[in-house]
Amino acid sequence: MKKLLLFFFLFIISSHSFSQESSALELLDIYDYEYVSDPQISPDGEKVIYVRNFKDIMTDKNLSNLWIVNADGSQNRPLTTGNQNDHSPRWSKDGKRIIFLSNMQDDKTKLFLMWVDSKESFPLMNTSQTPGGISWSNDGKKLAFTMFVPQKSESFIKMPAKPEGAKWNDGPVFIDDLKYRGDGNGYLKDGNRQIFTISANGGSPRQLTFSDKDHGAPVWSANDKKLFFSANLHENSDLEPANSELYELDLENLNVNVLTERFGPDTNPQVSPNENTIAFLGYDDEYLGYNINHLYIMDAKSNEPKMISGDFDRSIQDIHWDSKGSGLYFHYDDHGKTKLGYMDIKGNTKVLAEDLGGLSLGRPYNSASFSVSEAGDLAYTIGTTMHPADLAVHDGRKSKRLTNLNEDLFSYRKLGNVEELTWKSSFDGKEIQGWLVTPPDFDPDKKYPFILEIHGGPFASYGSVFSAEIQAFAAAGYVVLYSNPRGSSGYGKDFGNLIHHDYPNHDYEDLMSGVDAAIGKGFIDEDNLFVTGGSGGGVLTAWIVGKTDRFKAAVVAKPVINWYSFVLYADNPAFFSKYWFPNKPWEDPEPYLKRSPLSYVGNVTTPTMLLTGEEDYRTPIAESEQFYTALKLEGVESAMVRIPGASHGIANKPSNLIAKIASILAWFDKYKE
Repeated sequence: MKKLLLFFFLFIISSHSFSQESSALELLDIYDYEYVSDPQISPDGEKVIYVRNFKDIMTDKNLSNLWIVNADGSQNRPLTTGNQNDHSPRWSKDGKRIIFLSNMQDDKTKLFLMWVDSKESFPLMNTSQTPGGISWSNDGKKLAFTMFVPQKSESFIKMPAKPEGAKWNDGPVFIDDLKYRGDGNGYLKDGNRQIFTISANGGSPRQLTFSDKDHGAPVWSANDKKLFFSANLHENSDLEPANSELYELDLENLNVNVLTERFGPDTNPQVSPNENTIAFLGYDDEYLGYNINHLYIMDAKSNEPKMISGDFDRSIQDIHWDSKGSGLYFHYDDHGKTKLGYMDIKGNTKVLAEDLGGLSLGRPYNSASFSVSEAGDLAYTIGTTMHPADLAVHDGRKSKRLTNLNEDLFSYRKLGNVEELTWKSSFDGKEIQGWLVTPPDFDPDKKYPFILEIHGGPFASYGSVFSAEIQAFAAAGYVVLYSNPRGSSGYGKDFGNLIHHDYPNHDYEDLMSGVDAAIGKGFIDEDNLFVTGGSGGGVLTAWIVGKTDRFKAAVVAKPVINWYSFVLYADNPAFFSKYWFPNKPWEDPEPYLKRSPLSYVGNVTTPTMLLTGEEDYRTPIAESEQFYTALKLEGVESAMVRIPGASHGIANKPSNLIAKIASILAWFDKYKE
């Protein structure tokens, strides 16, 4: 193992040249990537503030500042500077001030207010907890937000007093909650997110809610006398985590009234500008693995919701009213693209822009954000296969890209070409969409080693967006195929639920048919096929090596190996055991065993590496350890890579992303002929 780790280290060092004459991307280039997120257009549509994300190679941190640009692309300049994290900007209704979150003063993230004309700023409060979900009142006098309120409770276990001067271990930690840890958060502290308001002049925040449940981001009524929010305040919220409702909080008497009552999630309330009509997202929960968000509107007085999205068979995200209250803007995923749409209150829909995305730097997931001005001008993240997220605007007629943050890097680095590819699954003829990436300076007359890269979720989607991992594989000389097998989002409710209570299974045929379609192009070396994937893609990679020996080597990243242990050990057991399986494991163990890659470990002959973050609580590292040990007992060439301090996303530090890519390439290069 020590020799293998040394090999990874040498691989990273040798892959980087300090000359800018090299044409291929290098692993250390990851520190040079920048991207735009959370663009916020001013109320008059004249300016856009956006978060400019970058990395620091010396401190190994992901950092961000705020920038502002005119809507015509002129005067692009910073609002904040420094090696810090500035994010979540929001304009006041008059367009003269913004609020944002920042750790510019110390390691604690605080809520700041800035006057846009002078760039003067100050922290509105100095609390021990970080606020979130912040919104301006319509008169600009107050802000509403959520903030975690710790709950102090005496330990259930009473220890005897220790002698004076004695040094004992910390006391026992008593846990009696079903959900007691969360990926990226570790073991959860006692307490809940409550709703607060504070004066826009600063001061002491006022707590408005006091239940023992978490509360969602508040939005103001048109007259600023009420707040609306989403929450799961039911007594059985731990066992039914998706059953949230909309609530109304009266600011005069602090009474909380429930507005919805159907079983299922009701989320993302948005109040129309001309009256108290509430739009929100949700669906009737049928315990399906994949559901799509429908769009509803409701008169706040009658509390009678009406679904307006009808037969729109895509999941609606991130809704915003137009200035007249006659319709809403939103984005959605469709066949590998994230699109910006508009729907009037009668349900008529039109597409305004495509190619949103670029927020997932590592792997090519569809992810985007946008905002809208009072006149209907839009600012959004634009992402393609050739660049991470940049800033674009749409004026109602056409779109315009305003930034090109990676122009300097890509001026001397060549990218792999990305081509869309579709094929029919050998199982049932379903059409499957994918993308084939070829190395820089590709020669179709040559034969190239091949990597099948599989997405997680499993209810998620890859798309026509940039991926640092995929491009790194291409730069190393591999042809890469990534795709959206059955169960992927963006193809409708029925396609997504083809794997409901049946995962993994026939997605295997979808992927193998994709490999065959890629080989049919004529430039892939069939003796050098490799496979990898993370999370749900790790599940499928482990499943594949238990079904076939056609791959020379595999890297199984952050997988589920044993469904029986996973649903009892991951960070959301009430969801995984109820939505992904028909019964609890002890009630009906057969589906858990049948769908566990561990059950097929006796078939594996493919050299297989396991790779997981040591602080992953979504697919805990114990899953990888089980498969690693089983492979060793079976005499299969195998290895395990543990990423210290990493959660499920792994890339909380840029070096973690580099370590993941370097590990995969080192393992594949070891077995490549």
